[in-house]
Formats: sequence, structure tokens, C-alpha cells
Amino acid sequence: MSPVHRTAHKTTTPLVVLCVTVTLSRGALYYAFPVLALPISADTGWPLAATMIVFSVSQILAALAGIPVGRWMDRKGPRAVMTLGAAVAVPALVAVAFAPNLWCFAAGWLVAGSTMAALSYSPAFAALTRWHGPNRMRALTTLTLVAGLASTVFAPLAAALDHWLGWRETYLVMAAALLVTAVPLHAFALRLPWFPSPERPERTAVFRPVAIRSVLRSRAFVLLSAALTLSAFGIYAVPMNLVPLLAERDLGTGVAAWVLGIGGVGQLLGRLAYSPLHRRASTRTCSVTVLGVGAATILLFAVVPGPVTALFLISALAGGGRGLFILLQATAVSDRWGTAHYGTLSGILQAPATVAIALGPGAGTLLAGLLGSYPLLFTLLAAVTATGALLAAGSLPSRT
Repeated sequence: MSPVHRTAHKTTTPLVVLCVTVTLSRGALYYAFPVLALPISADTGWPLAATMIVFSVSQILAALAGIPVGRWMDRKGPRAVMTLGAAVAVPALVAVAFAPNLWCFAAGWLVAGSTMAALSYSPAFAALTRWHGPNRMRALTTLTLVAGLASTVFAPLAAALDHWLGWRETYLVMAAALLVTAVPLHAFALRLPWFPSPERPERTAVFRPVAIRSVLRSRAFVLLSAALTLSAFGIYAVPMNLVPLLAERDLGTGVAAWVLGIGGVGQLLGRLAYSPLHRRASTRTCSVTVLGVGAATILLFAVVPGPVTALFLISALAGGGRGLFILLQATAVSDRWGTAHYGTLSGILQAPATVAIALGPGAGTLLAGLLGSYPLLFTLLAAVTATGALLAAGSLPSRT
């Protein structure tokens, strides 16, 4: 076997493992909850709003924990932190399952939320970016295509398990799946050397906090962080507020659910489209185009009331925008500053965007009430995302 083929074989195993574990982690720790929230409230008597707030706070903790996780990734690699994250997530979900009251439920979710920083896209992106070097785009696309099915698999699975077993037992099943799958796979498969990087090894051999501070203080990083945060708020507030928008236009819940579901197909298409766009366009053009597409599709929802076929098409386009956006997040750091400090920079960059995503559903509902209608909300979300696109135009380092 040639050296090239041996290298490809070595990097394929971690890619397959991360496709499995990221899909499982996102399904167990994120996508199961929206399905189980109503059964939890009905069974326990806890207010639905309270359980939703607990979950939102857990997402904010995930964002904040992403910063030290990114630093750990740069220094030590993904094996230890991702194994530890999965190992801690197991008892956290068990605590959620056995919670006798809302406070214990909240404590379990806060721990589970902190582990998501080590089990979601960001650490996996850092690992694949380092190990696949110049070929990282293919690996990143593969991961997002597979893990993008987490909602498709785990939403109906959670509903079925709840029907057969109950919500508590459903979380026990999820915890067991993490224990027998993610923990050993992370421990035994993520063993590739972390230093040097396949790309520019001389820049990766030493962890340089001074260099990181100079990037964090740069105009490019500040503008990029603002662009991604604003756009994340606009783009991800859409699916959570789409059904109320359509209900305001007298569309039934069944039709609204289909319109929302078509967005999932669009996400897969968007992820496939990102690689050729990234390859052919400059970093500035790619960033502005992706965020511009997101803003345009949100505005279409605001101004096009029907027919249903048109809403299906708009939903597919909006889903495509979300698919493009997740890969833009994955490549934003490496396109501008290389891979040397990817984990640290990406963790800091993604923290405010993740908080914005967590706040999006509740803030969207509040803003719709203040504005008086959901079409006006979607117009505002389009404007916020368009502002992000304008900021992205100035988010390149001066040397680029």
C-alpha cells in the first residue's frame, strides 16, 4: 500500500467514527428533546415553558464550554475530550431520566449541555480539519451530510420509544447507546497523531497564545464573529417560527409540518452545493453569498403567502441556506487563519453564534408579538441576516 493510500485509510476510520458518534450525540442530546418535551410536561406536571428554558440554558452552557474544549483540542487533540464528553453525558442523561423534580431535571440537563461542546460539530470539525489537511472539505461535507440525518432518525425514534416505553426509559436507552457506542469509539478510534498538522506543520508544532490574541483582537475576527452571530440568529430562528407563520396564514398544522420537513431535504442539497462554491469562489465571495442566500430565503417567507407549492420550494431553498451556513462555520477559521489554532479560534468564534441559536425560538416569539405579525418578524430576521452578509464582506485578514 502506497503512503498516500495508507494515510487515506488511517483518516477514513476517524471520519466514519465521527459520522456515527456525532449523529448519535446530536440525536440523543438535542433532537430527542423537542419530541419529548410535551410528554415530559404531561407526565410530571412541570410547566412546558420551564422545561424549554432549562433546555435553552443547556445550549448556552454548551456554547460557553466550547471555548475551553477548543483550547484542549488544539493542545491535546480530540481523543481525550470527546471520550470524556461521552462518558459524562451518560450519567447526565440517567439523571435526567430519574429526575424526581424540576430542579434535578435542570441539573441533569445543565451537565448534559456542557458535554455537547465535546460531542457536536465543532470538535469533530477541528479533528477532521487537522487530520485531512488540504482534503478537509470532502471530510467536512461527508460528516455534515450524515449527521444532518440526526433529526430525521432521532425525532421519530424518540416518539416511538416514548410510545413504547415512556420518556424516562427513552433517555435511558439514549444513555446506553452513548455508553456502548460513543465512549469506546472515541477512546479507541481517535488515535491519529495530532502534531504536526498535515498542512503547514511548522505553524502547528507550537501552541502560541500570543498569535491567538492578535487574531482575536483583529478587525477581521470581530466582523466575522458578528456576521456569524447575526446570521445564526436569523437563519435558525426560521424553522422554530415557521409553523406559527403558516398558521397565521390559515394553513393547517399538517401542511405546515410538511413545509417545515422539506427544509431538511434542502439542507442536504445545500451541503452538497457548498464544496463547489468553496472551491471556485474567493473566501469573501463565498461568505457573502452563503449569508446572502440565507437572507433572501427568509425574506421570501415574509412576502410570499402561497400557494403551498411555492412554500415547499421556499422551504427547500431556506433549508439549503442552513446547509450552506453550517459548512461556512466549519471553514471560516481555516480559510482565514489556517489550521494551527483551529480549535481555540473556532470555539471562541462559535460561542456567540450558538447562544444566538439557543435564544432564537423564544426571542422570535417575543419579537413577533411586539411587531404584531410573523411576516414582519421574518422581514426583521431577513434584515438581520443581510446585515451579517455585509459584515462578512470585511471579515478577511489584511494579509489575505
